[in-house]
Amino acid sequence: HDWNARIARECYVPNGEARVVDGSGRIVNVVDNYEWLSFDFGPTLLAWLEKSHPHAYVRLLEADRRSAARLGGHGNAMAQPYHHTILPLADPRDRRTEILWGLADFRKRFGREAEGMWLPECAADEATLAALARAAVKFVILEPHQAQSVRPLAGGTWWPAAESLVCGVPYLWRGAEGEELALFFYDGSLSRSVAFERAMSDSRLFARRIASHLPPEAEEGLGLIATDGESYGHHAPFAEMGL
Repeated sequence: HDWNARIARECYVPNGEARVVDGSGRIVNVVDNYEWLSFDFGPTLLAWLEKSHPHAYVRLLEADRRSAARLGGHGNAMAQPYHHTILPLADPRDRRTEILWGLADFRKRFGREAEGMWLPECAADEATLAALARAAVKFVILEPHQAQSVRPLAGGTWWPAAESLVCGVPYLWRGAEGEELALFFYDGSLSRSVAFERAMSDSRLFARRIASHLPPEAEEGLGLIATDGESYGHHAPFAEMGL
């Protein structure tokens, strides 16, 4: 009857209080996953969560505060456009409104400025990236195939992204009018394994797989995974425990 209620019960709430068990199935710890990973909730979903699960909503805000305290002010929460709008398909005025309203809602709820914004379906084009940069967004996360070509910051030859892109390493995008935005491209195979291959059923095995995908100089990049939050508990039962 109510998909919000079902997925909150299976996913949104359990990820704020994920159980860690020993070999006998006894609970040895309870972990707030949101404190340890980047996450975003759309403003309309947050409005529902605030009314329907106020305890879980408060835990979300607190998880961001704790992560910001640990990371020098850089909290885990990311903003999102106000609605699940495919921004490249919106006209310029609506696109700007969706971005500004999403940032304003984030500011009201989390008490700080958003640094990153999650784009619905990762949909992006030059006009969308420029609008984000003008709104003072600092970074977005995209799919690896969305990059056409890359080159060193110092300049030089452009290389096809299919041959040269390194997932998890930040890239600088510059717009026609000098706008700048950092782009991170997530690891497609790792992300698919979570979404479709039940990777969270064996957390130790998956941790080793992540390590094998790190860039050669690990301190220069990330093993970056991007998935639906519903992957952890709704699409795959108990995946919040693996996470």
